[in-house]
Amino acid sequence: MNELETVLQKYATSQDLMDQIRYVAESLSMEFDQWDEQYVSGPSLYFLVVAETDFEEYTDPLGENVWPTDRCKVVFDSPDAFRRVAEDVAFTRDGAIVVTGDGTIQRQLVRVRSPTPAEFPAAGELSFPDWMGTKHMSALETSLRENVLWAITLSEENGRVTTYLDGTYQDYPRAEIGGRWRPDG
Repeated sequence: MNELETVLQKYATSQDLMDQIRYVAESLSMEFDQWDEQYVSGPSLYFLVVAETDFEEYTDPLGENVWPTDRCKVVFDSPDAFRRVAEDVAFTRDGAIVVTGDGTIQRQLVRVRSPTPAEFPAAGELSFPDWMGTKHMSALETSLRENVLWAITLSEENGRVTTYLDGTYQDYPRAEIGGRWRPDG
């Protein structure tokens, strides 16, 4: 299987999961109405969708920052529960939320280590736009890892939702989220 076929296969198997997570991030962005207020931070999320549960080699646990798996363990079990817990986590916790390709959410939130040039020479070739903060830069770098299917972020500064795949990203500034279905669009 060539590289393009591998990317397409990864994309096909994880698209519904990525869509569900992005939809929740976009909903939280749209529902928060204090983006323009000084000293107010909006919801913030950083999801990693991984093919396997072997992600410890590039992550570190973030102490008490956990996803409450007793309230929602799998993204698809209850979209309403997933959305409610994501909102709670977006305002009260920090770190990347790891979700396996089957939708199972890992309890421990993590800090993701940057890849070394030896691990991923392509990481040195990435360009980071001015708007990217550390969470977004981490997601872009991490998307280069073989077992990372997707990364999705919601910016606490301006509600921007971004998806990452194999060292590329698709950015959705808050004003463009929802397109023609947007209530004020």
